[in-house]
Amino acid sequence: MYRYMLMVRRFNERMLLLQRQGRIAFFTESNGEEACQIGGAWPLNRGDWVYQSYRDAGMCLVRGVTLKALVDQLMGNADDPNKGRQMGAHWGYKESNMVSLASPVGTHIVQAVGTAYAAKFKKDKTVCFTTFGDGATSQGEFHSALNFAGVFKVPVVFFCENNQYAISLPFRRQTASENVAIKAEAYGFEGVLVDGNDVLAVYKATKAAVDKARSGGGPTLIEAVTYRMAGHSSSDDPNRYRSPEETEHWKARDPIKRFRAYMTKKGLLTEQEDRAMQEKVENEIVTVIKESEKVPQPPVTSMFTDVYAEIPWYLKEESDELTREGS
Repeated sequence: MYRYMLMVRRFNERMLLLQRQGRIAFFTESNGEEACQIGGAWPLNRGDWVYQSYRDAGMCLVRGVTLKALVDQLMGNADDPNKGRQMGAHWGYKESNMVSLASPVGTHIVQAVGTAYAAKFKKDKTVCFTTFGDGATSQGEFHSALNFAGVFKVPVVFFCENNQYAISLPFRRQTASENVAIKAEAYGFEGVLVDGNDVLAVYKATKAAVDKARSGGGPTLIEAVTYRMAGHSSSDDPNRYRSPEETEHWKARDPIKRFRAYMTKKGLLTEQEDRAMQEKVENEIVTVIKESEKVPQPPVTSMFTDVYAEIPWYLKEESDELTREGS
């Protein structure tokens, strides 16, 4: 868990640098939310389905997606399974049952419930896990999804990463409710409030919810209270809507520092082991970036693939014409 958390942190820092240098176009950071990503994904089985948010690169890693696949996606190169067609940080990997997400906020929550309903209909033991920010709880899809899930008791876990801001709108202006977790009561199932900066607490809460869903106990809404240390995206300046004092307050609750202190106290991690792990993670990221930057862009003719099993004659003609003009 600790290694994955380090990887997510360094991945975020490196990708933002690449964006600032013009080597990738767009990125959404998640510094401060590592415990949510790693602790949340840890209890899931390989056959479970994940409808994730655009900040959840760590969940991709836990699910078996390689670091290079994430970098390839951000670069939109020829090795990217999406062939550069998706916006940056819009993850989707079929082999890991991680469904490609869309930019509109909250739409994937309803889709996750639909998949969970199918699992119940088929009487298999699949669990659907969907993550979203506090801003998504203001969307109609959130309420429709929770209502359906409650009525039909589908095997879904709703995981709200409450990082205190929906872009620039603070959580206190999102809702008059005491918290997000309490909203589950209106839909007839359990809501759980957890410290989102404690990876073990997140794991414990998520595992209980996943086990309950898998055994036929229905849905759970988990609210993991955390903080987005950086901006909403590489296009955002968070200093315009929040104070330095607030950021410093949350930095003192850094999930990586907390987990490191816990393991050190328990005798599970030495300072030397920590330094070696951080160096290994850094070297791995640097190596992957160099590999991905050597990969060419997808061929222009790839726009004609992945739509039809057999390309229609008129698209074949257009593809051939494009090839001739390109040569």
